Amino acid sequence: MPQALPDFPYHPDPVATGAVIRSGTVCVCCGRERGYIYTGPVYAVEDPGRRLCPWCIADGSAAERFEAQFTDVVDDVPLELFLVITGRTPGFAGWQQERWLTHCGDGAAFLGTVGATELANYPEALAVLRQELADAPWSAAQIEQYLSALSKDGQPTAYLFQCRSCGSHLAYSDAT
Repeated sequence: MPQALPDFPYHPDPVATGAVIRSGTVCVCCGRERGYIYTGPVYAVEDPGRRLCPWCIADGSAAERFEAQFTDVVDDVPLELFLVITGRTPGFAGWQQERWLTHCGDGAAFLGTVGATELANYPEALAVLRQELADAPWSAAQIEQYLSALSKDGQPTAYLFQCRSCGSHLAYSDAT
C-alpha cells in the first residue's frame, strides 16, 4: 500500500497533474519502493531516469544527489524560494521550457494544464493570457482565435497557477 504523499505547497496535487504516478518502481535516490514515482522533467548532471520518488524530491535529497532541478522560475525570487520551487517541488512537462509563475512575492501553486474549456472558469487567468499575447504582433481577433484553440491535452496549451497569497489565478501558454 502506498504511503501518503508528502506535502508540496507549490504543486498541491502532483497526481492529478500527472507529475507523480502510482508505481512499484524503486527510487534510484533512496532505494525504496513507496508506491509512487515522479514522471516530470529532471534537469541534472546525471540522469536519474523516471526513478525518483516524491519523498526524495520533497526532502531535497534528489536535488542534492543528482545536482537536479525540476523546473525553472522566471521572476526574480529570493534564493530560499528559488531552491524550494526548483529543487523540492515536482515540475511539470511543457511544450517549450517550463516556467513557474510567481505572484505577491511568492511562487504560485501549479494546478495543471488547461484548455479553452477549462479556462472559461478562470477569467483572471484568461486576462493574464490576453495581456501576455497583447505584446505579440497579433490583432484582437487573432488573440481570441488562439485562446479558443487552447487544448488541455494538445497544443497550444495553457498552464494554470493560483497565487498562494491572494488566490488569483494566473496562466501562460505555449506550443512547439
